[in-house]
Amino acid sequence: QVYLVESGGGLAQAGKSLNLSCEVRGNIYPINIMGWHRQVPGKQRELVASIARGGSPLYADSAKGRFTITRDKNTLWLQMNSLKPEDTAVYYCYAELSFPESGTYTYWGQGTQVTVSS
Repeated sequence: QVYLVESGGGLAQAGKSLNLSCEVRGNIYPINIMGWHRQVPGKQRELVASIARGGSPLYADSAKGRFTITRDKNTLWLQMNSLKPEDTAVYYCYAELSFPESGTYTYWGQGTQVTVSS
């Protein structure tokens, strides 16, 4: 069983920073890709950033130049700088794990609220 625990969300003023973290717990097998999605009520969940096992971070256009995604073996971070009110959303981390016999599965965190005030 694999589950992800998020932390680091909260309230920030526009132009300031927040750092989100996501810890993968349980039976850990090689994690191929980790990343972050966010969702605003009434809108579809969207990809913010992702990073492969060996690096190669990818960012949504809205995050480029402001957000930085990093990872170690079982933990994922999202450093968010120059925050904007439109960054307000629930942020969900995910991890794609490969199991020797059953294949690849994606697991999600519980979500952490990020609120950016003007």
